[in-house]
Amino acid sequence: MLQIGDKKLINAWAFYDWANSVYSLVISTAVFPIYYSGLTASEGFANAEGKIAFLGTLWTPTSLYNYALAVSFLIVAIISPMLSGIADYAGNKKKFLKSFCLLGSLSVMSLFFFTGKETLWVAILFTILASIGFWGSVVFYNAYLPEVALPEQQDNVSAKGFMMGYLGSILLLVICLVLIETEVFGFYDKQFGSQLSFVLVGLWWIGFAQVTYNGLPNEEKATLPKDNYFKKGLIEIKKVAKELIVYKELKIFLISFFLLSIGVHTIILTAGIFGVILGLKTLNLIATILLVQFVGILGAFLFSRLSNRIGNIKTLKITIAIWGVVCLIGFNLTKETPNIEMYFYVLGALIGLVMGAIQSLARSTYSKLLPKTEDTASYFSFYDVTEKIALVVGMVTFGLLNSLISIQSSVLALAIFFIAAFISISRIKKTTYVH
Repeated sequence: MLQIGDKKLINAWAFYDWANSVYSLVISTAVFPIYYSGLTASEGFANAEGKIAFLGTLWTPTSLYNYALAVSFLIVAIISPMLSGIADYAGNKKKFLKSFCLLGSLSVMSLFFFTGKETLWVAILFTILASIGFWGSVVFYNAYLPEVALPEQQDNVSAKGFMMGYLGSILLLVICLVLIETEVFGFYDKQFGSQLSFVLVGLWWIGFAQVTYNGLPNEEKATLPKDNYFKKGLIEIKKVAKELIVYKELKIFLISFFLLSIGVHTIILTAGIFGVILGLKTLNLIATILLVQFVGILGAFLFSRLSNRIGNIKTLKITIAIWGVVCLIGFNLTKETPNIEMYFYVLGALIGLVMGAIQSLARSTYSKLLPKTEDTASYFSFYDVTEKIALVVGMVTFGLLNSLISIQSSVLALAIFFIAAFISISRIKKTTYVH
């Protein structure tokens, strides 16, 4: 069995980022949001006011999509603590990781069948299920970090995962773009090409995940009293919750993480739709998204090294400040803005610089703040619940302000959350591994 800190173990763990990040890029950010926006805006899909009917109610397409994602985040937030408690009790994190990965990959492939107004339910249902699969698997994936890397390795290892994720997702996105925009594969049909790309994402995700499965330790206990299964899981969660109250720095960090996650993930999930609303052409949007990924590789590397020099907290404050600048620039952009494409490229470069960096550092900082424990899944479930509640708040806030006022007001609201996160994280004091 490989020991903590072993390069082979670390590489196997990080490879799951290579596998699942294609969902984040192709489905959450690039191809599917653009495909969804284009299809719902097509003739005969929306009414004269630009609204679409779903479950007997009229929605703006953007708001319906945002609310669907919010539902998925809420579901994950509800179920992950119990499941993680069971995982810690039974020692079967890998089994839960596999289950959520399977759900996510199959759901992504099912988006192939979203072809028009009659199949809108397919888009909404499998958007929710794919999101549950992705974020549910991430709970158990993150929980392995303190088990595969020593505290002094965790910043670099977490960053390595994100860098591998960027590389893998860029590679598949390029393949998908060739499929959608050219005749290299013997046909030119943007809609069908987009549909095939959803299938490719699912196959890539579940296929490369096998590398991680084979490398991670399997610590499932041989005997487990079935009648106490859920009870023991609940006990594990209650125990961790009590411990969290004791550790002041962990509490402050989770508050900060909640506030910054509202801004970060809302921007990631709505950037493509924001670009469509601003009137950017599809190729400009794709170019911006690719720019984000390439700069993201550099950003994750640079900020992991910076954290080694000046500490996690100071580095996180720098990333939060840059996110605030992103929001202020976005707030001032409209359809009438001259050279809108160039402004969007600048935003893309700034987002890329800090997107992977802030997520990687947040993950490793939390891992470093944990007490010495075997309940890693339970601890990371609180991390995940914090993130998912933040996503719900972010998507609902963005959707409401967009519907009631304007999309610019939604962007400005996100800047306020970043300011609050900056103030909150400044209250964290030095610990053994975090300074």
